[in-house]
Amino acid sequence: MNAPNLTQRAPRSPRVRLGGYTILPRMLDKARATLAGTNGEYVYDTPNDGHFFRFTGIQPEALLEQVKRGAGDWEVLAWVREKAPLQRTPLEINQWSDWTETVSFNDVEMREWFTEQIKRLNPAREDLRGTFDYLDLDDFVSFGGVA
Repeated sequence: MNAPNLTQRAPRSPRVRLGGYTILPRMLDKARATLAGTNGEYVYDTPNDGHFFRFTGIQPEALLEQVKRGAGDWEVLAWVREKAPLQRTPLEINQWSDWTETVSFNDVEMREWFTEQIKRLNPAREDLRGTFDYLDLDDFVSFGGVA
């Protein structure tokens, strides 16, 4: 298994797509790093990852097992296409992926947390709207970038 070292670089952006799915490539990076013990502060099976699991019906443990077997991205995608309890059309996948790029924090507690994170990263930033914006910026800053 070729696991990234997430103590040295961030996983792929949640915007990167595999087979049309957002979130999946980032989740695979985190899964591989978790199995290798190189995940650092990154966690597999977060609430953001949960969007993918709910949409496909795949269980987090089942996907992790495929990764543990050494499956590459394309092999995992083929497995998802074959085994997902909720089979989706390419149009549905595209629409879902477009939606995930707009997801924001909906409850009051999470909005407050998000606001605190933006203040921490750069309080002048007014262009950060949703989960993916936050993750991309946090990854960038975590490895030396300036917000």
